[in-house]
Amino acid sequence: MSDLFQDLKNELCYQKKNGAVLWSDEKIQKAFAFNEGYKTFLDHSKTEREAVDTMVFMAKEKGFSEFDAEKTYAPGDKVYLNNRGKSLILAVMGSEPIEKGVKIVASHIDSPRLDLKQVPLYENSELALFKTHYYGGIKKYQWTAIPLSLHGVVIKKDLTKITVCIGEEENDPVFCVTDLLPHLAQEQMKRPAAELIKGEELNVLIGSLSFRNDKESEQVKLSILSLLKRKYNICEEDFLSAELEVVPAFKAKDIGFDRSLVGSYGQDDRVCAYTSLMAALELKTPSRTVVTVFADKEEVGSAGATGLRCVFLKDFIEDLAAMQGKSVRKVLANSKCLSADVGAAHDPTFPDVDEDLNAAKINYGALISKFTGSRGKSGSNDASAEYMGEVRKLFADYDVLWQTAELGRVDLGGGGTVASLVADLNVDTVDIGVPVLSMHSPYEITSKIDVYSLYCAFAAFNQ
Repeated sequence: MSDLFQDLKNELCYQKKNGAVLWSDEKIQKAFAFNEGYKTFLDHSKTEREAVDTMVFMAKEKGFSEFDAEKTYAPGDKVYLNNRGKSLILAVMGSEPIEKGVKIVASHIDSPRLDLKQVPLYENSELALFKTHYYGGIKKYQWTAIPLSLHGVVIKKDLTKITVCIGEEENDPVFCVTDLLPHLAQEQMKRPAAELIKGEELNVLIGSLSFRNDKESEQVKLSILSLLKRKYNICEEDFLSAELEVVPAFKAKDIGFDRSLVGSYGQDDRVCAYTSLMAALELKTPSRTVVTVFADKEEVGSAGATGLRCVFLKDFIEDLAAMQGKSVRKVLANSKCLSADVGAAHDPTFPDVDEDLNAAKINYGALISKFTGSRGKSGSNDASAEYMGEVRKLFADYDVLWQTAELGRVDLGGGGTVASLVADLNVDTVDIGVPVLSMHSPYEITSKIDVYSLYCAFAAFNQ
C-alpha cells in the first residue's frame, strides 16, 4: 500500500526539487565553476556603464560586431548595439525567416545605489562631504558605516569625458556614510525604521585635511577641490555634467562553510545579465534570431532613453525585419520573451512575509513568476497559461531545474519588472530569475545552483 501511495504521490503531486539533493557532485561542481566567472563579472560591473563596457569586450572576443542597419546579415552572424553606453543589445541571427519571430531575453543592469547630487561638495565642521540622492528602493540605514566606492563619468565643459573609479583597488581610499553611536542615538532610535536615516542624511564623508590658512572658510572643501584638479583636472562646476554613483566597495565572495552561496552588491539584476550574456555568447546558429537585452533604469521605472520604455528595442527589431522586407508587427506577434529579473528568496528569519506554497527557496533552481505587480496584480504582465505550458515543456525537455513563486503574501508586497513593457509590444512574456536573500541591500546573496540553473534555462530557451 505504501508503494502505491508513493507512486501516486510522485505521479499526481507537484513537488519542488532541491538541486543540492537532486544533482550529482559533478554537476554541482560545474555550477560552482560557472560562478567563478560570475563573481569576476560582478566585481568589474558595479554600474550600468561598467556592465556595458565589460559585456561589449566579452562579446567582441566571441566574434560580435557593431550592428549596422544598412547591412544584411546571414544566419549565425553576431551583432551588438550599444545604446549610449548604458544599455546594450546582443543578437545572433537565426536560420529561420525573421517573420517567425525572435527570442528575447531582457534583463536590467542598474542597481540601487547613491547618486551624487549635481552640486554635491560641501564642508561642515571642517569635514568635507558629498550630498547624495538615493536611486531605487533601498533601506537607507543599510548604507551607513560600510566602505563605499565612487564610480562614473564627468563630462567637462569642452566635452572631455573623465572616467572615475575610486575604492576598488587594494590601495585605493574608500568613502563612508557616518552613523550615530548607540550612546547618543536615543532620539534617533525613536524614529520609524524608514527614517532611522533620512535621505538628506546620506552624506558621504570624503576628507578632513585643510589648507594651513586659518583666515579663510571652507578650507577642507578647497583642499579636496585642489586634489581633484590635480588628479582628474576637474573643478566644482564639472559636477553639473557628471554621473557619479556611490556603491559598496565589497568584493563578491563565497558565503558559507560549504561555499554554496554568492554574496555581492548588485546581483539584482546582474545575475540575470551575466547568465543571459553567457548563454548568448555561446550560441552558434539558432533556429530563430536571439535578441538579448540589457536595460538601464529598471529600478526607477524604466524611463529615459536607456530604459525599456524607450523604443530602442522595438527599433532594433524593426531594423531586423526590414532587412528581410517583413513587418515588425508580425515579427513581434510571433516572438517570445523571458523577462529576466530576480525574486525574493524565503528567509527563515522572516517567514511571515511569505505564503508557504508559493515561496521561492534557495537551491531549488531558476524562479518563474507567472505574474508580478502588487495587490490585485496591479502593473503585472501575468503570463498566459499557454506560454507557461511552453516554458514548462521546454525546461522538461532540457532538464532545467526550476520553481515557481510570487513575491510575498497577497496584499503585503509585490514588485515590478520589464515584463509588461516587452509584453506591450505584443510579445508573449514571462518573468524568470533566481531567488535572492537580502534583496536591494548593499550585499545580496544567491545560490550557485540557482545561478547555474538560470544559465541553463536561457541556454535552452535560445536553442
